[in-house]
Amino acid sequence: MFNPMLAAADPNVIEFPKLGLTMRVDSNAFTAFNVTVAWYGILIAIGMILAMTYAFRRMRSFGLDADRAIDGVIGGIIGGIIGARAYYVIFHWESYADDWKQIFNLRTGGLAIYGGIIGALLVGSVVCKLRKVRLLPMYDLVGLGFLIGQCVGRWGNFTNHEAFGCNTNGLFGMTSGNIQNYLSVHYTAEQADPMMPVHPCFFYESMWCLAGFLLLHFISKKWRKFDGQIFLMYVMWYGAGRFFIEGLRMDSLYLGTVRVSQLVALLSAVTAFVLLLVGLSRVKRMGSDYQLYVNTEESKTLLAEADAQNNAPKKKSKKEEKEEQPAPSILGDDAEVPAEDAKSAEDAKSAEEAKPAEEAKSAEDAKPAEDAKPANDAENTSPAEAPEQKDAPAES
Repeated sequence: MFNPMLAAADPNVIEFPKLGLTMRVDSNAFTAFNVTVAWYGILIAIGMILAMTYAFRRMRSFGLDADRAIDGVIGGIIGGIIGARAYYVIFHWESYADDWKQIFNLRTGGLAIYGGIIGALLVGSVVCKLRKVRLLPMYDLVGLGFLIGQCVGRWGNFTNHEAFGCNTNGLFGMTSGNIQNYLSVHYTAEQADPMMPVHPCFFYESMWCLAGFLLLHFISKKWRKFDGQIFLMYVMWYGAGRFFIEGLRMDSLYLGTVRVSQLVALLSAVTAFVLLLVGLSRVKRMGSDYQLYVNTEESKTLLAEADAQNNAPKKKSKKEEKEEQPAPSILGDDAEVPAEDAKSAEDAKSAEEAKPAEEAKSAEDAKPAEDAKPANDAENTSPAEAPEQKDAPAES
């Protein structure tokens, strides 16, 4: 049983009585430059990053060029955020009618998943059309990405102490001071007992999305029969789970007395199931005439062009080109020196550099020769060239 004294001391303490778990969960992660960053936004961002990472790793196996598709993904993210907020604000208009600025305050929550899906598909589809990205295989990847993002993002509801259900004695029942206060303000004692644990609907949905992702990931690799099949299975899977989980929630969006998300979940799941049967039947009739987009010539051509572009030599910047230019010649920048002349110039330069050494050596060789010249001259002088001598006296 929840401890009311503990809740009064710190409403951020969350307890799972039957699991024996007690923890303090603050909605705010940190404050920097007077801006408070909430865990809700961080977890939503982490979910998006993981979904994008997975989608881009598998883009090629669906026959799509990641460089083209990234624009559609970015457009989808922007459209998803706008759609999720608009959907929530429309059905909670009384909370924003007197303070329009709060419409743009996303840090404390207030994003409706169905609005996000609608907004992401609308904006993303337009951008994909402009970038010539085939929609049905792109939808298949988007469905898998949605499941990852929803699985992680739902824990943002946990940090905000929201997205919980009615009272329960089940194993995963949870409660906190914030939940107790919410039930006390918005419900009568007959509708909900603030002192009892409630269903952790965020946890149910997170686990449902995780199971759906693992299942559809396997099917997408082993049993994908037509483009768009995985997306239809995503809509069917998520819609079926959301229909039952939404029935437990205490903070649903209502249209009159109807839970909006529950109605949308039911209609989308039934529609997706019918379209899935139609698609499988069509592929069966066509037999080998039907090809997944990844096997078409269009896909192969686009991927080959992308590969060629990615492997092309990188264009040098103006700075690099300037650094590689040769130093200006004394003949002028436009003068061209023939190869033979250049070689002759290099040989002449080498000869000039070697000349002093050769002259020094010649001088040294010449000096001993000059010293020895008289003797050599005498030895080499012929009798005819010798100076005339006087007659010597006769021997006695």
